Amino acid sequence: MVKVCDVVIIGGGPAGFSAGIYCGRAKLRTLIIEGLQEGGQIVQTSEIANYPGSPLTESGVSLAAKMAAQAEAFGCELVRDTIVSVELNGKNKILTGEKGGYECKAVIIATGASPAKLGCPGEEDFTGMGVSYCATCDGAFFEGLPVYVVGGGDAAVEEALYLTRFASHVTVIHRRDQLRAAKSIQEKAFAEPKISFMWNSVVKSIDGGFSVDHLVIENTKDGTLTDIRAEEGSFFGLFIFVGFVPATGLFEGKLAMENGYILTDEEMRTDVDGVFAAGDCRKKSLRQVITAAADGAIAGVNASKYIDENF
Repeated sequence: MVKVCDVVIIGGGPAGFSAGIYCGRAKLRTLIIEGLQEGGQIVQTSEIANYPGSPLTESGVSLAAKMAAQAEAFGCELVRDTIVSVELNGKNKILTGEKGGYECKAVIIATGASPAKLGCPGEEDFTGMGVSYCATCDGAFFEGLPVYVVGGGDAAVEEALYLTRFASHVTVIHRRDQLRAAKSIQEKAFAEPKISFMWNSVVKSIDGGFSVDHLVIENTKDGTLTDIRAEEGSFFGLFIFVGFVPATGLFEGKLAMENGYILTDEEMRTDVDGVFAAGDCRKKSLRQVITAAADGAIAGVNASKYIDENF
């Protein structure tokens, strides 16, 4: 069965919900399609401290729930499905999901991005068994145990700070000799006695039994290797925060892209009429909740204008 509507928004994160709020306010029949958990990457964040107006204790999960409720209040329909193919060049856009088909006048792509992998031996084998990309999801499993965090940006250092709530000690492994995180975040980390740093270091391999208990670390300056082993009969956690990969494979060859990110103008328009992109899936200089929400608002307004002018 094919659902017919005005706008389909692919992705239920801040960009998608923001777009939905503006489309809903414009009285457009709007579907927000999300295959996983609503909220996108923000549900993995324990505290959203830099979104204007939100409490300093706001979690990603709670903020996502508020966004979803607001979009629904303006008439958006939230659909649980995964889009597997798209036909975007016609006046009416045809989308095919695992559970059904969708036809609409405009599409807003807000598919976000997924965590980048290290690509070292053992990473895939131990994902969910000591290797994690979400401190909020898995931090409590390492109560009283040491954990290691890979990365040097905002996400890595913020999550290292969060993990001090559970871990006996947190070691940040970074390939350079200084962090890339915001200075305010760095200051907190350097002042935290439960956090230490391994500079100029990368993870070469991950191993263990029922969980991760062995890492091999390579020094990027001199190539020396360091074995890190858990105490006998114990284990530790490895949390990886080294960036993201845009979830745009569905649109390869159908839209203009650069390094996997969708190219848009300032109005969030892609190179295909009636198709817009917003949030982390598009090429931009800053990927934060507030910029995703702004993108979504712009995309929603311009999708409405497009429909008014062409239908």
